[in-house]
Amino acid sequence: MSRPFRFAAVARMAESGRAWADKARRLEDSGFDALLVPDHLVGPRFAPVAALAAAAAATSRLRVGTLVFANDFRHPAVLAKEAATLDVLSEGRLEFGIGTGWMARDYDRAGMTLDPPGVRVARLAEAIQVMKGLWRGGPFSYAGEHYTIDGLEQQPVPAQRPHPRLMLGGGGPRMLRLAAREADIVNLTMRVRPDGSGPDTSDSGPDAFRRKVEIIREAAGDRFGEIELGASVLRVGAGEDVSAWSAADPSAQADTPQVLAGDLPEMCETLRRRRDEHGISYYVLHNESDLDAFTPIVRRLAGA
Repeated sequence: MSRPFRFAAVARMAESGRAWADKARRLEDSGFDALLVPDHLVGPRFAPVAALAAAAAATSRLRVGTLVFANDFRHPAVLAKEAATLDVLSEGRLEFGIGTGWMARDYDRAGMTLDPPGVRVARLAEAIQVMKGLWRGGPFSYAGEHYTIDGLEQQPVPAQRPHPRLMLGGGGPRMLRLAAREADIVNLTMRVRPDGSGPDTSDSGPDAFRRKVEIIREAAGDRFGEIELGASVLRVGAGEDVSAWSAADPSAQADTPQVLAGDLPEMCETLRRRRDEHGISYYVLHNESDLDAFTPIVRRLAGA
């Protein structure tokens, strides 16, 4: 049986607290399931924790989360405490997305070292164990290569038990296998270049996407059916032809979840087909400029 469709939108910033609350309420009223914020040190965007708390306070149903926390920016014991507090204050509406951290400009401008991908993924894998352990409640100890925890007990524990739904995003095999083992939600993306300069556009297109799903299926084993598969929507164009996008942007290829083109019935049918063929049921709109074009899809398909 297919999972119901869920939809989220990335929101980055607003000119005031009132405007931010209005954004959150618009998403809630339009049928979106979640508001997600990114986590970068450069560029015009709010810091995640305060932004999520404000969005949760302005709404009653809307889930709030990150796409995604950068693990390298915070010790997992600190992030576990922040996340548990957010989950309690939002009455169990936190969707906890986390990744390694990847954008070289964040690291360069802040004077931090961007370690090789393998090191960052290994550090993230340990951080997930630390956070899950702390969220269970009671004294927790851990001894790893990157983190050591000695009998730490944190309160509050999250409202969601045993922990908030964990979302991992990625496109490289190491991240996908980690997500298959640990995540409740996997957001499928293009892999990022090792130097942190941006997405690797050679990792786009339908064949690359299908390989990612197969990696998750193989690594997840019996728990594959428990994982909600999602993807980011980077291009929306009612009545437009995707070939015009592809000429300028190699990532904008047809038959991948990142691209939606056609009129409203065609776009809805595309999402139904992708769910039937690949199990993708959770779509995240990345660009607020596409909100008007995307909202009718949400109103028609959310929960279906």
